Formats: sequence, C-alpha cells, structure tokens
Amino acid sequence: MSAEAIADPAQPVDAGTATVFQRASGPLFVVAILLGSFLLFLVQPMIARMALPRLGGAPAVWNSAMLVYQALLLGGYAYAHWLGRVPVRQQAMIHLAVLALAALWLPIGLMAMQMPVDAEPALWVPWLLGASIGPLFFAISAQAPLLQRWFAVASGGRDPYALYAASNVGSFGGLIAYPLLVEPGLALKGQSWLWTGGYALVFVAVAACALLLPRKAADEPHVHATSPAPSRKRVARWIALAFVPSGLMLATSSFLTTDIVAVPMLWVLPLGLYLLSFTIAFAARRWPAALLTRFAPVTILMFGGLMIAGQNENPELNALMALGLLFMVAVALHTHLYDLRPEPDRLTGFYLAMSVGGALGGVFAGLIAPIVFDWTYEYPILILAAGLLVPQAFLLPVVGRLWRTGRGGTMLRVGAITVVTCALVGFGLFGTNGIEEKQTRGIVYLVIAAIGLFTVGVRIPFMIVLTGALFLFGGYRALSMSLEGDVRTRSYFGVYTITELSNQKRLAHGTTLHGVQLTGDPVRLRMPTTYYVPGSGVGQAMQALGSLYGPRARVGVVGLGTGTLACYAQPGQSWRFYEIDPAVVRLARGTFSFLERCKPDASILLGDARLRLAEAAPASLDLLVLDAFSSDAVPMHLMTQEAFATYDRVLAKDGLLLVHISNRFLSLEPVVETAARAGGWSAAELTYFPTIMEEMDEATTSDWIALSRSPATLARLKATGGEWRELRTTPGFTPWTDDYATILPVLRSLNRDLP
Repeated sequence: MSAEAIADPAQPVDAGTATVFQRASGPLFVVAILLGSFLLFLVQPMIARMALPRLGGAPAVWNSAMLVYQALLLGGYAYAHWLGRVPVRQQAMIHLAVLALAALWLPIGLMAMQMPVDAEPALWVPWLLGASIGPLFFAISAQAPLLQRWFAVASGGRDPYALYAASNVGSFGGLIAYPLLVEPGLALKGQSWLWTGGYALVFVAVAACALLLPRKAADEPHVHATSPAPSRKRVARWIALAFVPSGLMLATSSFLTTDIVAVPMLWVLPLGLYLLSFTIAFAARRWPAALLTRFAPVTILMFGGLMIAGQNENPELNALMALGLLFMVAVALHTHLYDLRPEPDRLTGFYLAMSVGGALGGVFAGLIAPIVFDWTYEYPILILAAGLLVPQAFLLPVVGRLWRTGRGGTMLRVGAITVVTCALVGFGLFGTNGIEEKQTRGIVYLVIAAIGLFTVGVRIPFMIVLTGALFLFGGYRALSMSLEGDVRTRSYFGVYTITELSNQKRLAHGTTLHGVQLTGDPVRLRMPTTYYVPGSGVGQAMQALGSLYGPRARVGVVGLGTGTLACYAQPGQSWRFYEIDPAVVRLARGTFSFLERCKPDASILLGDARLRLAEAAPASLDLLVLDAFSSDAVPMHLMTQEAFATYDRVLAKDGLLLVHISNRFLSLEPVVETAARAGGWSAAELTYFPTIMEEMDEATTSDWIALSRSPATLARLKATGGEWRELRTTPGFTPWTDDYATILPVLRSLNRDLP
C-alpha cells in the first residue's frame, strides 16, 4: 500500500487493501490506549508518594487526593464526550493541542510551595494537587473513550468496546509496576522523568492514531450519533452497575485491613482484581465472562455471610474468599454493563455514565461510610446491592421448571423460604441451648446455602436468603455492638473496638491490639502493659529519665494509643503527645484512664507528627518516643533520613530517641540502622520477652531501638539494665529518604533471612 493511502485512509482502495489496513490499525490503537492507562495508574501512587513528606499522612490529604482524581477523571470523560460533537479530524487536532498544552506541566511533580499558615487544608490541598498534575491527568484520562471512538471510525465501524479491556490491562500494569518495579528501582526524580518519557510516547502514539482518521466529514459514518438515545432508566442502570464494584473494591480493602489481616500493600490486590474484571467483561471472547457471571450469585451467597462474620482463625483463607467475591461480583456486573452498552456512536456517553457511577461508589465507600457508620457496614450493604443487580440464571433446568409452576405456586415457595430462613437465623442466633456454637453455625450455614442454591435464578427469594445469611453471620453482632454506643468508634484511619473483660479493658484497631488497661485496684489501673512494660526498651528509658535528664525532663511521644506511657510520668516532667486521629484522643481521655490518673496536664497536639515536630522549637525535648504504627502499617515519611533529621533538631544534644519497630510483616531494623549510620547516631536495640507472670498481666514481646547523638547518654541507658545489642548491618540495603523508599526489601515474607 502506498504512503499516500496510509496518510489518507479515506482514499479509495480495493477491499482487500482496506481490510489489511483496518487490521493494521488495531494494534496501534491498543498500544496508545495501553500507554495512556498505564501512565494514569502510575501517576496516582507516584504523586501521593511525592506529597507525603510535605502534606503528611492525615486522612484529609488522601481524601482530597481521591476527590481530585475522581473529578479529573470525570472531567476527562466529559471532555471526550463533548469532543464527539465535532468531526474526528478536528477532534484529533484539539486533543493533540490539549496534550501539548498539558506538557507544560512536565516533568511531573508537586509545585514548589508550602501551605500558608492561614490556609484551609480542605481547599488548599485539592488546589495544590490539581494545579500540580491536573492538566496532565485530565488529558490522559480522556484517552480511553476518545481513542475507542476514533478506532470505530478508522476501522470502518468495527466494535471498539474490546479496546476497553486493553485499557484496563494498562491500568493494572501501572498499578502493579509502581510498588514492585518503579518505586524500588527509582528515586522520585527518576520516577518523574520516567513518566515524562511515557507521556512523550503517548503523544506520538495518539498522533499516529490521528493519521488513520478520515480527512473528510462525509467519510465519517460512525462519528455522529444516529442510534436512539438511551433512556434515563438505562443510564441510571449503567451508573448503578458501575457504582457497586467501585464501592465494593474500596470496601473490600477497608474490610480486609480492618477485620481480617493488616498486610502492607494489600490494597493493590482489590484494585488490581477490579481492573482485571473489565478486561474479562469487555473482551472479544465472551465465554469466560459468561461463565463467571453465571456462578457469581453462588459466590455471593456462599462467601458473603462468611466474610462479614470477621473470623480470624484462617486470615489468609478469608482474604482469598473476600478477593474472590470481589472479582466475581465485578466481572458479573461489568459484563452486564457490557451487555447493556449502546452503539459505538453513543460510546463516550456510556463511559461518562460509568465514570459517574465509579466516582459515586468511591465517594460512598471512601468518604461517606467512615463518617456515617461505626463499622464497615458499607461492605454488607454493597454485597446486598451486588445480589440485587447481578444477572440471575437457574443453575439446573429442573430448578427452573419447579419455579415455573404458576404465580400461586411461586408465592407459596417464596413464603416458605422466608419462614424457613427466619427460623434458621433465629435458631443460629438464640437457639443453641448449650450446643457448641461454632458447630451449630456451621450446620445452619450449610442448610441456608442449600436453600440459597435452590433460589438462584429467582431474585426475590435469593435476596431473602442472602439477607438472612448476612444477618446471621455478622450483621446481628455488628448491629448489637453499634447499639451499645460506646463499644466501637470509627474514623478515617479505621475501626476501633473496645472490649471489656472481667479484669481488663482492651483497645483494638482492626486486628491490631493498641492497648490494654488492667482493672481492679489503683495500682493495676496505672500499670503499663503490652509493648510498654518496665522491662521493654521504652520502659527502661522511661525509668532512667530522672538519672539522665533530672526531675524536669521533657518528653514527647508520637502516637497516643490508650495513653499507657503517661503512667511513667513523674512530677515536674513536661509531656506532650502527637496524635493524628481525634478519635484516639477521645478514647484515651474518656474510655481509658491512663492520662487522667497519671498525667492529666499532658499536652496533646493533633496532626501529622512530622509536620508538628517541624514546628517545635529546637532542642525542646530530652526524650522522643516514635510509636506511630497502626494496624502494622508504616508511615514511610516518619522513617526517612529527613525525618530523623527533624527528630535530631527537636532533641537536645544529649537527647534520646526511642523507635518502636515491633511488626508482624516487616523487619524495620535495616531502615533505622541505615538512618542512624547516615545521621551519626549511636544506636542499640532491645528485644524484650516477658515472663509468664508478665504475660498474665498482658505484657507482649517488643522490639525497641534507642538512638542518641551522645554515645555517653546511650551508654548510661544501657547500664540501667536489659540486654541491649548493637544494630545489625544489612548489606546492600538502600536508606529510606523522602526521594526514595520501598518496603519490598523489609517484607519478611519476601526476605526469609531478615530478623
């Protein structure tokens, strides 16, 4: 084929050549869409990582970031929809101009400005993020729907929807590439230039796609919308079908890390499966989507109730079930979306409605639910919504024949199923009468599941059985705890549960114990427990305060918890706590009495600890305790070399820094050791194993590292007792900085030789 024919696809060519040309255009559009989607999901964690040291880890920051992303994505899809009103050649010129204009914001990064003192963060943070990456994100976000529309034109009317599967393969690739390849392999400056190079490739790919478009408006039979416009009901259904998987993806992430297991980077899996579901649902080969959709109601029924029961005996199995449930629901509902898709000339409006639904799902699960609910109620609510929307088909022909026996027979069966389900739920909750509860629940579960399988294909009785299962296996317990009023509280950081036993009161953040206060006589009420017992590293330091710094020692603690450490305070000492979550402050001052009994005049400073410490006067603390980890998550910006420089500035010359590194999944000793070595700190570690008697009073094993600029101070601390040891050096470990940090080298599951 001649060069002129390639440049002008509207030029008359023979049928065989046109077919070859149309086939050749497909890979180019696939590459362009893949690149754009890859960059879109690469920039989100990248810009969040860039913002962390400057804006801190407050939830308002990340909520604002999510709203900015959702708004820009909606804007990009709306722009693509609007652009469909003009001929495709003009669309290409306009979009290439938008891409070129957005390139003025390259290389990608945050604007070099600090938040004014009198600024409102809820307004300033979105403005900063939008001004820093808004034009680039906006231009790239329009890529997928716009190029699909162009493909329909350039290929002579071929179905473009399969390209959406390619788009989500690219999105999944960007999502996985950042934590596994980009973040471990490049500092932030290198990441920024990598993204810039990718943007240049996207521009070239889009320009190449534009060359395939017809030059004459008369040759654009697939541009102008000629098919019937979708009804409002159909658009609302699109939005609902996009809403539920989006919300369930976020709810699954929250539920797993709150009630099942708090594994670092676990958020990648739900989002990755959510993206992969589009690849299956919109693929040209329909049988995988059809097969998974057929069995999705079974998965919802079998796994839904078990998941919200929140059992932790087999956390890995529960996590797999939750992820399997999310994937099946997402595939089924996205497949239903595909089945309800309009003609290609209405494509951009379809994707705009999907974007609206996805954004609303994210807002519901990410912003509204933590405010409205005291537990992850959004999870069972979205499971019920999935059961209501998922396509239903009889599993066996004989079941279908039983349900097709007339209206009276159907109503009779629905009534019988309702009565039996209610009876089973009541028996499972209140009718054990001394029978082993777990065994009874297991039998009831099997009976409900069997009845539920009989209802698959008939929506109303299916929803009755599903509601009963959810109520029995977690809903009743959750509602009961909520009605008690003071047992559970929720914030953007998670769900806090208070458990009162005969001799103690416990605070758990999800699956992680955050503090225990013994009850009984006044001595027990003031007794430090868990990681803070006298024999622990921090206990040793607190008992040595008087000999190290005199009666007026100045103490700072990052992470309030239940306020346990306050019971080491002595008269004359000055104490201040740094806490990011107001809910924790309310619990420490109300439900638990460590602060009230031991240091009622302690100062509590709300906000991100690193930012608040940067505001403190130099040399204003003698002892600083870093204990800010929640649910085994690691705030990276508190562990970088720049963060340790902040701690150094706020500590006196002979000051002492205690870092708590107890963690089920991460070995943080290499992080602290490299920071200490780079900063010139003397350091020692104490791993404390409590005695059997101490364990009876809720003492736990703990790892603490003590650091000081003064070797003499550290030597005096070590002389007070305890088996302090030198820190081990990890060969080849790259120090964490604000420009580079990754948790992969310290994951115990990936590095078996870590301590």
